[in-house]
Amino acid sequence: MKTYNPALVDRARKMRQEMTVAECRLWFEVLQKMQPRFRRQRPVGRFIVDFYCAPLKVVIELDGESHNSAEAAAYDEERTAFLQSQGMTVLRFTNAEVMGNLEGVQQAITQYCLPL
Repeated sequence: MKTYNPALVDRARKMRQEMTVAECRLWFEVLQKMQPRFRRQRPVGRFIVDFYCAPLKVVIELDGESHNSAEAAAYDEERTAFLQSQGMTVLRFTNAEVMGNLEGVQQAITQYCLPL
């Protein structure tokens, strides 16, 4: 199976250019500096994930208010199940967590990705 759908490349590129405020904050203040390297808006299967670290097989998803509906929750569950079936771990944070407690979000990511 291909690791991504090539038809999603242009959409992912556009999403990188139009990141949300929370995505920008997490990227520029935390993830861009981390090693191993994270990538923004990466196609994985039929989905585009917010952030992905291939060496660790870690996906970070940020959820805004649009994720509060039952339909969105079902989609998120399907997406998470697919990613986990590919051997990936999904770390999920809300936009509010990133904006109001970036240090806590950074600590959770660091603890998972860079264990002592």
